[in-house]
Amino acid sequence: MNLELNNKMQLLVLFIVASSLVCVAQSIITTGFVYLMGDFSVSSTQAQWSYSAFLLVVGVMIPLSAFISRRFNARTIFFFSLFVFLFGSIICYFSTSLIVLIIGRILQAIGNGIIMPYVQILLLRTISEDKWQTYMGLYGLVAAIAPVIGSFLGGFVITLYGWRELFSFFAIATIILLVLGIIFVRDNTPTEDYPLDILSVVLSVVGCAGIMLGFTNVADYGFTHYWVILPIIIGIVTLTLFVKRQSNLEKPLINLSILKNKYFSVGTIFICILFGCLNGCTALLPIFIQGIAYNSAIFSASVLLPGGLLIIVFNIIGPLLTNKIGIKKVLIMGCVISIIGFATMIFYTQDSSFEFMTITQSIRYIGVGLALMPATTWSLTMVSDKVEDGTAVNNTLRQIFAAIGSSMVVVIVAILAGGSIGHNWASVVAFNQTSLILLILHVVMLILAILFIDEKDRIVDSNLSS
Repeated sequence: MNLELNNKMQLLVLFIVASSLVCVAQSIITTGFVYLMGDFSVSSTQAQWSYSAFLLVVGVMIPLSAFISRRFNARTIFFFSLFVFLFGSIICYFSTSLIVLIIGRILQAIGNGIIMPYVQILLLRTISEDKWQTYMGLYGLVAAIAPVIGSFLGGFVITLYGWRELFSFFAIATIILLVLGIIFVRDNTPTEDYPLDILSVVLSVVGCAGIMLGFTNVADYGFTHYWVILPIIIGIVTLTLFVKRQSNLEKPLINLSILKNKYFSVGTIFICILFGCLNGCTALLPIFIQGIAYNSAIFSASVLLPGGLLIIVFNIIGPLLTNKIGIKKVLIMGCVISIIGFATMIFYTQDSSFEFMTITQSIRYIGVGLALMPATTWSLTMVSDKVEDGTAVNNTLRQIFAAIGSSMVVVIVAILAGGSIGHNWASVVAFNQTSLILLILHVVMLILAILFIDEKDRIVDSNLSS
């Protein structure tokens, strides 16, 4: 029994390390937007596609996570996803145009879209439900360390050696993980002969891609262009067909009946708004600091580092606080702190000091760190008997909102600035106004936390009494 538990923990640790690596790849490229714009002669809205495309593909892959976790063992999942990620990293390193870079990023995202949800499924399968908050906090802690340190070091690497060296690091690190996988990853995870409904896959891919593509195209074409309207319409129609088909299948690709649980749905909405704002700021802040305020990539990374370190700390404090004072109080606290952070961003100018931006971004990150893992874990406890489907639905929707957020905030700033973002006062005011919009979204999250989110045992007792 001890040997079996030891093998499970080795497996879990390797997957967490791998997920941390692919998580670094998701956002680290944002530090190099300005350099991509210069090297490939593209606009800021075009450069952000190297980030948005990654999010889009991850969002498309995640609906398959429930099927993948049931059908394939850990060894197959580990090696396939990392080989694809490695191939994508190599393509990115040798890319000669933005299009080639995006192709490499798509392959990286496929690996990410397989590993990230599977880690959560593996963790929730291995650990008893009463310890989910604690262990999800530890997972959030480990998964958060690599992106934060990576983004900070990425600023130095890009400035000193160029953005291509980021991808040489990913390639080398992935090779090391593959070697460790050969040694430690065993075929000891359960599988079942779960059928894959090809039509469901097609509908989910077209639906998710259509909606995400439509919103990300707003950056290049505006709100009324057919490249925006048409993909969104196709996506909505296709996802409607997908939902109807799942209800008619004995073994659906995703069991969407879990959305009938209003608490899971509310928790998922909360997480979607949180991720949309978080990824929007991830894309927007480097553009403000470098493109509007004319500071360096190192300056940008240094501003965000303390907050990134704090989100690591509060990724573990959040779940621990939840165990002590309850989910409602923790989420309310996280929302209020985030609102304060966004309120300070309304006063950013081109001359804002390093200290002011660092402190205010740290406040925002504390709020995110408090809310992120507790909200995710709470939502999944509402459907603890269907953890694979809950993880798939939760992750898919938050990824869609992450892609929408990462492009929409850049678009909103550009529109409010008069059409383009630059080193001018109009862009500063546009950034301030966009910060106000993000603040309002966090007020919506606060209302959700106050009205609908509570401890699971109280919800169950309330439902039984009614």
